[in-house]
Amino acid sequence: MACLWLASLLPLLSPAQQTSLPTSPDPSTQTQPQTPAKDQSAPAQTPTDKDKDKKSTDPNSQGKVVGTSNDRLFYTLPNFLSIENTAQLPPLTTKQKYAVVARGTFDPVQYPWWAFLSAINQADNSEPGYGQGWEAYGKRFGTAAADGIIENFMTAAVLPSLLHQDPRFFQSSKGGFTRRTFYAVSRIFVTRTDSGHSQFNYSEIVGSALSASISTYSYHPRSTYISTPTNPHMFVPSDRTLENTASVWGSQISYDTITIVVKEFWPDIHRKLAKKQKVDTTPTVSPKSSNPIQKP
Repeated sequence: MACLWLASLLPLLSPAQQTSLPTSPDPSTQTQPQTPAKDQSAPAQTPTDKDKDKKSTDPNSQGKVVGTSNDRLFYTLPNFLSIENTAQLPPLTTKQKYAVVARGTFDPVQYPWWAFLSAINQADNSEPGYGQGWEAYGKRFGTAAADGIIENFMTAAVLPSLLHQDPRFFQSSKGGFTRRTFYAVSRIFVTRTDSGHSQFNYSEIVGSALSASISTYSYHPRSTYISTPTNPHMFVPSDRTLENTASVWGSQISYDTITIVVKEFWPDIHRKLAKKQKVDTTPTVSPKSSNPIQKP
């Protein structure tokens, strides 16, 4: 039930030097030589992490955090932590990690997605302790939103910051379908550290387990009695069990695995769609006229 599926140097200015010339020669007047003004230009400053964070909030960057992307899967779903053809990038600061995760987690597209998941759970009577009706739907919506928020922050912000791991997915784009698929799946278990080395992906595996435990044992239904048309005092067992926690954990890992495979091949799909759109909108020229004629 996990859901997935956030940024300047000043120009150097030198004072103008002005030289005053005498209007007429006067041999009795001695001219004092003028000393040129010293260059008062400020030395260039090296951008710091604080400067990067300021740049990351520049409105001209459309909210993009430095070192991340503005990409969206299928032009809709946030894909800000996927990087294509970029092996050398500075590590993200803790503030940047939290910023990019918050940007993706609270993206406007997430709210209808949570509503959709809640509707499915309502129709399937998932977690029957919530019951039915609009109140029950509101509880399911809150549960779906909380599950996604906790899982996103635990796996891409909290643990990556504590363990100095890089939450970004660096696409391979090398080899055939099988090799690239294997690479994408392996990123669930292997990730980069902030220093660029490979390491077991504790952020994903442990982070998803922690998020499953937090959500299951904090706000999911306890055992209760509900009223049904056939049984006014139907007992519903608690969902706060180790079995349910393991099931949620497995679902999150499976969902993240499928998502990361899609992220690997999305640039290829994107380029093909863009190329097709460009071909379809390219005007043709009639042999009898130089005026372009649009395809019907």
